[in-house]
Amino acid sequence: MRGMVFSGAARAPRIPTPPQGETVARYDTYLAAMRAVDHLAEKDFPVVNVTIVGTDLRMVERVLSRLSYPRVALGGALSGAWFGLFVGLLFMLLGGSGQSLLFPAIFIGAGFGMLFSVISYSFTRSRRDFTSSSQIVASHYAVLCATEVAHRARVLLDEVGGVVRGGSAVPSSPPSGTPTVEGSGSVPTQPGPADESSP
Repeated sequence: MRGMVFSGAARAPRIPTPPQGETVARYDTYLAAMRAVDHLAEKDFPVVNVTIVGTDLRMVERVLSRLSYPRVALGGALSGAWFGLFVGLLFMLLGGSGQSLLFPAIFIGAGFGMLFSVISYSFTRSRRDFTSSSQIVASHYAVLCATEVAHRARVLLDEVGGVVRGGSAVPSSPPSGTPTVEGSGSVPTQPGPADESSP
C-alpha cells in the first residue's frame, strides 16, 4: 500500500516526541490526508520528511448489534468449530488415523464454544447487552513537512487542495529555565529597580 511509504518503522522515534515541521495542509478526514501524502509520493517528493498529525482526538464506540442468547450461542459455536477444525487437522497431520477424528473434533469444539459463550454472557448480560467497535478518531488531520521542503510540498498539494499558506513551524519545547505562561509562550525577564545603596 502506497500510503505506508511515509510511515516506515526505520524512521519512527524510539520514544514519543512532538512532531516537527511546518503545517502545509489540513484535512477533515484521515483518508484525505493519506491521499495527499500518496500524491506527494507519486510526484517523487521525499515523503520521509512528512508527518500526519491528528488533533482533537476522540474515542468513538459504534454499536454493532444487540446481544441475545441465540446470537451468543451461534457465535460461540462458530468459534469453537474453528478451533475443533484446527485440532482435527493437527491430528490428521500427526497420525494416519486422524481423519476419522476431524468431524468429531469440529462438533465437540462447537459444543464447548457454545457452552462457554452462553455461560459468559449470562454473567455479563446485566452490564453489557450489545456488541460494539471502538476507534480513536481526530477532528482534523494536519500534514506537516520539514521546513526546507515545505514550499515544494505546498506547490504539489495545490493539485489536491487543503493547502495551508504561511503555516508556522511547530514550536519546540522552551529552553530549560525559561519561565512560561500557558498560552502565551515565554515571558521576558523584567529588569528590577536599581539598588539605591549602590554607588
